[in-house]
Amino acid sequence: MSRMDRFKHIHEDSQKSENKGSFNPRREKNGRKTEKQPVEQDYQDQETRLYSDSEDSGNIPGPGKPPKVKKPKKRRKIKLLRWLLIMLILLIVLPIVFFFKGKHAAENDTSIPQEEAEIFNGVTSSNGANNILILGSDTRGEDSGRADTIMVLQLDGPSGKLKLISFMRDTFVDIPGYETNKINAAYAYGGAELVRQTLAQNFGIDCKYYAKVDFQSFEKVIDSLFPGGVEIDSEKDLNLDGVDIAQGNQKMDGHVLLQYARFRMDEEGDFGRVRRQQQVMTAVISQLKSPLVLIRTPESAGKLIGYMANNIPMSFILKNGPSLALKGTAGIDRLTVPVDGSWWDEYYDYAGSVLATDNEMNQQAIQAFLAD
Repeated sequence: MSRMDRFKHIHEDSQKSENKGSFNPRREKNGRKTEKQPVEQDYQDQETRLYSDSEDSGNIPGPGKPPKVKKPKKRRKIKLLRWLLIMLILLIVLPIVFFFKGKHAAENDTSIPQEEAEIFNGVTSSNGANNILILGSDTRGEDSGRADTIMVLQLDGPSGKLKLISFMRDTFVDIPGYETNKINAAYAYGGAELVRQTLAQNFGIDCKYYAKVDFQSFEKVIDSLFPGGVEIDSEKDLNLDGVDIAQGNQKMDGHVLLQYARFRMDEEGDFGRVRRQQQVMTAVISQLKSPLVLIRTPESAGKLIGYMANNIPMSFILKNGPSLALKGTAGIDRLTVPVDGSWWDEYYDYAGSVLATDNEMNQQAIQAFLAD
């Protein structure tokens, strides 16, 4: 047996083991594929898929990208709630605080007589509105016992508009329990409650609340609310109680504005005065829209309530007070009673010159005015 035949079986065994994937440095050296190459490729494929999945999910950053840092949602919610609380304090709490501050200051003001509360059996109007009877008087004048101003203000009527009705003080009416007389005598006889009954009986208008303000306190409230004065267009040159008012647009402080509203020493008499009173009310309410005035409004409103004798509940003020400024910018619907064509002059020894009226005609005019 030759030497090649003797080692032939060793060569055949090595060929078999090479085919089975055993280590063969000669094949690796020649650049042929080894067993490790598929394993490395699989590892790279898995790594690529891992990064790809992480980019899609957003949980694990991709190669070369910094991790995303998310802000805690809880902390952002706390900041938002904190700002909402601050806004709530500024919009609600502070105005209430200043309102009561002004009310306390007025109630403790010893420079003018304090108004005493009166019995008032208010009635809600048939249209659902809570009308406010406004009475103005000058305790220093010759008619100190009578109401110089009689108005009805409707804030929450079905029309959604501000409605103001002025009653001329010489209007001749039936006063419950007393003889027929001028309407302003009703206050001298029985206060705000008798005025309420007189309006209901003669003109069919009901009032839920009342507010009586003295002229001195009117001046203080105007000066508090409008330190620079109320802008108003004077109809003509006027003079009352030593106050000269020139015709034209100007700013009036509380004292001058009061004299403008009270003047009646001309050919128009009470007709002109009532018109100017309505003009003053409209100017005051419409100018509440100024940002600086709105800041002062809560305290000034508190002073107004503190100076006045009234039965207006705080809930009604908080509900309708803010809307007063907003609605006032659109103007105020105004009506003077008696209406045109419904009155004539008469004279009585005990009452003097009066305005006799057609009550039915005035009732219809009032109802139509409030419904529109």
